[in-house]
Amino acid sequence: MTLDDFVDFCAKLNLDGTELTSYYFPPDATHEFLLGLKQRAFRLGLDISGTAIGNDFCLPDGEKRDAQIQSCKTWIDNAAVMGAPVIRIFAGRVAKGDSEEVALDRCVAGIDECLEYAAQKGVFLALENHGGITATPQQLLAIVGRVKDSPWFGVNFDSGNFRTDDPYADLEKIAPYAINAQLKVMVGPRGTEEHADLKRMVGILRAANYRGYVVLEYEEKKPWEEIPGYIKQLRELIS
Repeated sequence: MTLDDFVDFCAKLNLDGTELTSYYFPPDATHEFLLGLKQRAFRLGLDISGTAIGNDFCLPDGEKRDAQIQSCKTWIDNAAVMGAPVIRIFAGRVAKGDSEEVALDRCVAGIDECLEYAAQKGVFLALENHGGITATPQQLLAIVGRVKDSPWFGVNFDSGNFRTDDPYADLEKIAPYAINAQLKVMVGPRGTEEHADLKRMVGILRAANYRGYVVLEYEEKKPWEEIPGYIKQLRELIS
């Protein structure tokens, strides 16, 4: 499936937007390629709601860390070209031999540097609760509390990534900071797998006065058969 195919699929589902994740772009994607996607989405009546990178800002100083910072800045540029308002970013994981305190310092420094660049381009950075040093709401909010105050920064609310005792209660803690939201159809309390209460998820976002896009991030089997039904369900809940 190409990115063009994906945009077409979103249009056939009568969605309002499409999130184009960086992992699925050609590594040598050109400026013209980005503009082509922007044009295609617009003509189909779709916003490009955002994009995403799989970065690790906890790496020690050196070439690998520098590459992570540069990749983030490159995708800030790409997002600006496509008209994608937000990039969901990761924090990373504690490097071997390091402490979480050191990893936290590096992560905050990396976000601060990229955030300064993002603000100049008019692109938001949304920190996702994605394991590592964001595995709990306390860890995530510790980072949020230390990042330089900026209207261009917030949280990416991922409903399926907390493997805690009560993911719903923990999602309530991060929802007030959300500037982007992804809903998954499964949750994992204490590392198990069970069907998500989508009505409750939407209720958490609504209670936090979240008004942005809600992205269905479907990771289960039979996507072609199952996605339309979940889209219908979410549309009814959100309306």
